[in-house]
Amino acid sequence: MSEFTLYNAPQSTCSQRVRYALHEKGCDFEEIRLDLFSGDQLKPEYLAINPNGVVPSLVHSGNNIIDSLVIVEYLEDIFPHICPLRPEDPIEMAKMRAQLKFIDEVPGPAIRIPSYNLAFLPHFQNMTEEEFEELCNSKPLRREFLKSMGRTGFSEGEMDESISRLKRAINRMNEWLEDSSGPWLMGSKMTISDIAIMPVIIRMDDINLSELWKEFPLIKNWLKNIKETHSFQQTYYFGSLLTEKYPHLKNMRKKND
Repeated sequence: MSEFTLYNAPQSTCSQRVRYALHEKGCDFEEIRLDLFSGDQLKPEYLAINPNGVVPSLVHSGNNIIDSLVIVEYLEDIFPHICPLRPEDPIEMAKMRAQLKFIDEVPGPAIRIPSYNLAFLPHFQNMTEEEFEELCNSKPLRREFLKSMGRTGFSEGEMDESISRLKRAINRMNEWLEDSSGPWLMGSKMTISDIAIMPVIIRMDDINLSELWKEFPLIKNWLKNIKETHSFQQTYYFGSLLTEKYPHLKNMRKKND
């Protein structure tokens, strides 16, 4: 029996962070895949693990660890000498944590809006108003976000604002790579910052937003490098990309290529 059990969803960007970190640390883990649109994350047995009703959650020796970055930092705490993902210098550590704060406040929330509008919206459109209201009320961390979206999707203005925020993130990421001399965000070694932003960049690439970094060769190189890591293919098994689940997105991508 594995020491770790990961409750997650294949296409969840937060879940992808944790899967990647577990593979980087060489952890053997049992993966339990939740169907978010069937409400697996709202069942009493899961809410007993994560009362926020979101993924991922990691159970380690009977202890529940929740929130993706908390989990990644936890893995670093218990396995500091296996593929270290934090700088040792306190100043560099502070820089990394400032990067993490930016990632979770700017591109992290911004990528949800095009993701929901382009891929997930039909799931909500098929709900009754009562079912949708019940879903919103069951998600304390996502209630306002879902209420803003409604069953008709985010507005053009909200989509434009999310793209603007993603552009800011790409510019900031490029600055980090310039300052560090790459190939990773903090220099020659991968850190938690790279793992934190990875699912956002992969999602943007998947839903036809890669033009946002067409003038940034450092980001293109960063993306190439992370796709070549041993943990990437293990993390992004088939079904992890939106284009692998939603054929209309794949068709849109073909038209734009």
